[in-house]
Amino acid sequence: MTPKPMTDSHDLELLIRSRIPIIVIESGEERRVIGLLKSLEASTGLPLYVWSVTEGLRRLEEGFSPQRHNAKPQDVLGHIKASGHAGIYVLLDFHPYLDEPVHVRLLKDIALVAEQSRQTLVLLSHRVSAPPELKSFTARFALELPDRAALRRIVMDVAEEWAGANNGRRVRADAQSFQLLVQNLMGLSAREARRLATKAIYDDGAITHDDLPAVMRAKYDLLNQEGILHYEYDTEQFSNVGGLRHLKDWLEQRRQAFLEPASEDGPQLDRPKGVLLLGVQGCGKSLAAKAVAGVWGVALLRLDFGSLYNKYHGETERNLRESLHAAEVLAPCVLWVDEIEKAIGGEEGDGGTARRVLGTLLTWMAEKQAPVFIVATANDIESLPPELVRKGRMDEVFFVDLPKAEVRAHIFAIHLKKRGLAPDDFDLARLAQLSEGFSGAEIEQSIVSALYAAQAQDEPMGVGHLEAEIRRTRPLSTLMAERIAALRAWAGERTVAAD
Repeated sequence: MTPKPMTDSHDLELLIRSRIPIIVIESGEERRVIGLLKSLEASTGLPLYVWSVTEGLRRLEEGFSPQRHNAKPQDVLGHIKASGHAGIYVLLDFHPYLDEPVHVRLLKDIALVAEQSRQTLVLLSHRVSAPPELKSFTARFALELPDRAALRRIVMDVAEEWAGANNGRRVRADAQSFQLLVQNLMGLSAREARRLATKAIYDDGAITHDDLPAVMRAKYDLLNQEGILHYEYDTEQFSNVGGLRHLKDWLEQRRQAFLEPASEDGPQLDRPKGVLLLGVQGCGKSLAAKAVAGVWGVALLRLDFGSLYNKYHGETERNLRESLHAAEVLAPCVLWVDEIEKAIGGEEGDGGTARRVLGTLLTWMAEKQAPVFIVATANDIESLPPELVRKGRMDEVFFVDLPKAEVRAHIFAIHLKKRGLAPDDFDLARLAQLSEGFSGAEIEQSIVSALYAAQAQDEPMGVGHLEAEIRRTRPLSTLMAERIAALRAWAGERTVAAD
C-alpha cells in the first residue's frame, strides 16, 4: 500500500489530533493559514475561532458576530479558560502580549487542561518567541513553500490573466526564460511568487532574461528585511583583477560542478563549498570575492556580521540562521563573509556568542545542500579558530600575497584604463619597479593622488606625477614590516598561493 504523502493539511491535523495545547505558526500568509485550519473543522470535529485585538473573538461560521467585549488579550484568554468549549482558537499577532506574566499564566492554565477540554491555541504571527514557561506545551508548524510544479502553475495562471486582460494575446516567452523565472521564484510563498510573476509579465507582456535581475532583487528584498544580508549589485570580472592566477584556474575548473548537477553517467563530484582567502590588506581579497560571482554569473551576497549581533541571548544565532536560509533560497549564489575573524574570533565578555555563531556557521556548512559558495576573507590569522581553517571545512585556503612586479604592472594598467588614461603612455615596468612592496589598493591610491596633484597644477597627468606620489607613499609592508613578514612565513607552509 502506498503511504499517504505528507501535506500541510495532513501535518497540521496530526498536531491538532495529538492534543498539542499551543501551536506556533510564523507566517505572513494569514489567510492561507486560516483557510487551512477551516478545512480541518470537519475532520477534527472542532470549531474554529479567530481573535484579533481590533475585532475580538469570533467563530468562523456564518451567523456568528465578533465578541468585541473579548478584544483585550486578558479578557479573551480568561473567556477561553472559563468557557471550556472545545475548539481551535487562532490568536492573531499575539506576540507583543507574551511579555505579560498574567497572559503567560493564563496560556499555561489553558494548556494544562487541554487534554480534557480539547482546546488548541494557535499563535499566528510573522514571528513568535514562546516564553520558557510554555515551551513544553508548544509545537511549531511551518507552511510548506510551493514546489517547482506549483510555481509553474502560478506563472501560467498569471500569464492567462494577462492574456484575458489583453484581448487574448499570448505572453511572449521562450522555454529557457520561463524555466529560469520559475527557478528564481523558488523559496517564496505562493503570494510572493504571484506578486513577482505579475510584475515580470505585466511590465511588458513577456518573460525574458531581462526580467530575471529585477526578480532576484525583489526576492532579495522580501527575504532580507532585517538588513543583515547585502545584495551586491556591482560584481567584477577577473580581467579587472591583477594576478591570482592559481585562484582563477582553481575556480574555472569548478565552475561547471557548482552550476550544474553532476551527470549520473560521469564521476560523482561534490559541489564546491567555498574558499578562505588570507592575506595582506589591500591585495584584492574582496575584489576576488566579487569576481567569483561575476565570472560564474550568480548573485553576490555579503553577510554583515556587524548587523548580525544582538544583545539578547540567542538572537544573534537566530539572525545568522535566518540569513543563511535566505542565502539558500537565493541560490545559486556566492556568499561573501568579509573579515570573518572579527565575527567569530571571540572576545572576553561576549558570553560565548562568538563560539555559538561559529558552531551555527560550521553546522550549516556541513549540512547545506543548496549551491551557496562561500568566499571568506581574513587578515589576522591569529584570531581564526582552528575549526574553520582545518581541511574539509573549506575546499581550499588561499594566501593573497603582495603582488609581484609583473602583477603590479598589470594593476597599474587596469586602474589607468578605469580613469580614461592610456597605459601605453606610461612606463609600466618602471612604475612596477618603483612600487616594490605596494598592495593593489596602494597602487590605485597612488594613481588617484597623482590625478589630484595634476589637476591642482592644471596639467595633464604624466609619469612624473605618478612617480612623485609613489615615492611619497609609505606602503603597509614598510609600516608593519614585522607583522606582514610573520604572516607570510606562516602562510608559506599552510596555504596555497593565490598567484
